[in-house]
Amino acid sequence: MSTIYELTVEAAEAGDVITYHPVRLANALGITDVNRLAIEVNTALSKALVTIYPDDPLAQVILSDPQMLVMDERGRIWIGRYHNGRPSLLRLYDPASGSAQRLLLFGTTGAGKSTAGQIVLAGMKRSGIAVLYGDLKGGQSAPEAYGQAGHGSDGNVAWRVTTQEGVMAQLRTTWLTMMDRQERYSRMGRSKFLKDRPDPLIYQIIDEANRLLEKGAPYRDEATFYIKDIGRTGRSLGVGIGLFAQAGHLEEMGGSDTLRAMLKEGEVILLRWTSSMMKQLVTDGLLPAGMVLTPIPKYAGEVDLVSQFDEEHDDDDLPGTQGTAYNVNGRYPSSKMRFWNIGSPVPTEGLDPMILDLYGPGAPAEIEEAAWGLIGDAYGQRLDGMDAYRAMFPEPEEGEDGEGGGGGKGRKKGGGLRAASPVPASMPTDSKPRRTIRDRVQAVLDAHDDPLDALQILELVNADGNRPVQLGSIRNALTTLKG
Repeated sequence: MSTIYELTVEAAEAGDVITYHPVRLANALGITDVNRLAIEVNTALSKALVTIYPDDPLAQVILSDPQMLVMDERGRIWIGRYHNGRPSLLRLYDPASGSAQRLLLFGTTGAGKSTAGQIVLAGMKRSGIAVLYGDLKGGQSAPEAYGQAGHGSDGNVAWRVTTQEGVMAQLRTTWLTMMDRQERYSRMGRSKFLKDRPDPLIYQIIDEANRLLEKGAPYRDEATFYIKDIGRTGRSLGVGIGLFAQAGHLEEMGGSDTLRAMLKEGEVILLRWTSSMMKQLVTDGLLPAGMVLTPIPKYAGEVDLVSQFDEEHDDDDLPGTQGTAYNVNGRYPSSKMRFWNIGSPVPTEGLDPMILDLYGPGAPAEIEEAAWGLIGDAYGQRLDGMDAYRAMFPEPEEGEDGEGGGGGKGRKKGGGLRAASPVPASMPTDSKPRRTIRDRVQAVLDAHDDPLDALQILELVNADGNRPVQLGSIRNALTTLKG
């Protein structure tokens, strides 16, 4: 029978804190595989539990029942387990405060971020959450989230896009839905979100978010605004936001202040990281200054020195540590956990049937119908690319300056088309546009006493002799007037 040793360590004097170096501690204990060593430190950094295992306790973490991904009564899904068998839980909804959460998932290349993301997305679907998912790896991060006809799935999220323009359309859609809820809930006298009464919990998820927010990215400033506003305002309205990103430097994620509040108050999962990110997490106060997280190596197992004269040695591949992580804002922030091992043991041609089964049967939850007339064609038709972008950010007419939340034509360095100023319609501008779409819509409304729907207004606006406009422009203008 294998023996597990547990040591209780305490600071020598009151007020002292425990400091340690994980690798040096392993060496001192005669342990060559640091994955056999688990260290947990209390909040005051005055006590610690050091557990020594005969083998890596996180080598295999098997999901016995997909129903374990369903959100519990406290708004948490079970994403994996700790070294000691305790469940690692990720909170998506706080019923006590009636709020959605902010979610951040960081990991270097090969750390298991895509698989971890699939587990989170599957848990969201099984929990009845409407997910707008932007996969900026061209759809490769989680292809099963979308599915294909004939492969057992017609889509496992409410709306998936694979381009930066599509993500911008999603962000605008999420923001408009949030603003619509704010107005409706205000009339109801509601200050907290009650899941499915009547609206579903919504999450905007951006995978490979660093591509959208890094320096030089074409929509960096605009995306930063929406992410900040959704993160700040959406919680009590049942609108959460999640970013899956490479573990680089936080300066590459929309600026140093973009994620600071999300990091401190959100749900943060840290897979294998870079040293620069770890330093900034400590500097920003996410981790206590004295707390040290044991590094997650690329491979598990003991690496022996082999003499060049040793002709009889095995050269087998060592097992990887993909999916090993720290649930930084969880119950045990300094204790390693591992996401469930999911999917087929070897790569499959096309979609992985085992991952498709993880999402479960049935259609995913969608944004409430009360907002459909406001959010328009991009969501209704599940558009992507520039089609989605133009539907949500229509080009201004001649004489306009970014009116209606749209952006005029502009060129980024290198000649690519981008929005010059896709500023939300409710934000003030210094421009004084001439005969804007909003002016034309207002003129139609002033001339008619009877209620008009968006299609009727579109027909009347296009009959006024000015430049023809699209339905999305009308809806954006109506949103501005409503605000």
